[in-house]
Amino acid sequence: MDEEYDAIILGTGLKECVLSGLLSVSGKKVLHMDRNGYYGGDCASMYLEQLFEHFNKKDCDISGYGKSRSWNVDLIPKFLMADGVLVKLLIYTGVTRYLEFKQVDGSYVFKQSKIHKVPGTETEALSSTMLGIFEKRRFRNLLVYVFQYEETDPKTHDGMDLTKVPMSTVYEKYKLDTNVRDFVGHAIALYRDDSYINEPALPTINKMKLYFNSIAKYLKSPYLYPLYGLGELPQGFARLSAIYGGTYMLQKPFDGITRGEDGKVTGVTSDGETATAKIVVADPSYFPDKCKKVGQVVRAICLLRAPIPNTNNSQSSQLIIPQNQVGRKSDIYVLCVSYAHSIAPKDWYVGLVSTTVETSNPEAELEPGLRLLGPIVEKFVTVSDMLVPTDDGTKDNVYVSSSFDATTHFETTCEDIIKIYENITGTPFDFNTLDAKLEEFKNLGE
Repeated sequence: MDEEYDAIILGTGLKECVLSGLLSVSGKKVLHMDRNGYYGGDCASMYLEQLFEHFNKKDCDISGYGKSRSWNVDLIPKFLMADGVLVKLLIYTGVTRYLEFKQVDGSYVFKQSKIHKVPGTETEALSSTMLGIFEKRRFRNLLVYVFQYEETDPKTHDGMDLTKVPMSTVYEKYKLDTNVRDFVGHAIALYRDDSYINEPALPTINKMKLYFNSIAKYLKSPYLYPLYGLGELPQGFARLSAIYGGTYMLQKPFDGITRGEDGKVTGVTSDGETATAKIVVADPSYFPDKCKKVGQVVRAICLLRAPIPNTNNSQSSQLIIPQNQVGRKSDIYVLCVSYAHSIAPKDWYVGLVSTTVETSNPEAELEPGLRLLGPIVEKFVTVSDMLVPTDDGTKDNVYVSSSFDATTHFETTCEDIIKIYENITGTPFDFNTLDAKLEEFKNLGE
């Protein structure tokens, strides 16, 4: 371990593994360490026996659940947007060669005490059961505007400068009521609260275009999920880093970092050895003194024998409960995956309900989502602190990621990855540059 590296990564969570792969591809010599004996960190996938042990239920009888190794249960399940940043990273870096994905069957929203499919096309908008006659046409008109909008073509702007006009003005222009705004903002643009309404509309329109472009790729829903669970993602990026010369060490204790006279990091110490590097990237557990708590997330992983009721028997689905529908300040997220994605034995399903904690009784806050799952065979509940770094890492070159939020998609995760990468490199993230680096490596190997 007494070697010199360009960067040392601590923890094998998804964010850390993606950054390890990107840094390796960009020509950095990377050492990647984890105090655990498995990949994934907080977002690891577990066999059934490991899952029961993790939640201190190792004395429970699991004989009726099928083979333990037929299960791959994610501790923090999330879906990938088909046209989102993470999928682009997978494609650009070539990690797709190690993974196989399957489309998620449906995207749903909870509105006025019922579950509805989120309309993703003009045809679905006109046939949606959650919209009245006039609402259908108004929402369809918004869809047409979003589909046609091009930031560089003023003819598509309909007289609005979206860099200045708030989203509330766009809603008003199309005469969309609160119920329509709820599912547009939370189930399509995927905002976690309503603060976006008074902000410039351009980011929201771009988020809507991302959702619809993702649907256009596979039609049923905008989401993808890897076979055998999300644990495959960190391992895929770990393989990528290894191909480019990265070194991995599991079960490697972390004793601390060394600093130079200028306060910047110079290395990482483990078992009396020190590896030198000018860059360190880590998850929050390695540097709690560089983080602050901004809230908590409560999650319930549930084992089920049937799909979520009223989702057209979908073997996989996402359901969002907008905050206003249940009198909350933040949304509740519901996710379901199953044997169709090879994460459970046949006819078994895994449901997740998660939200940002708002009261002193976190588990009770999940009830609106838990009620929608149907009969629950087993339930595992966790309450986790949401930690964010107190600085951007540029002062001492120690870059710390944020904890995973309550969402059941990877869009906010990717925002954190890109932000850290840009802080490390000091330049905006450029997929074209990354692609050129990959082509250069491929040519050298030919």
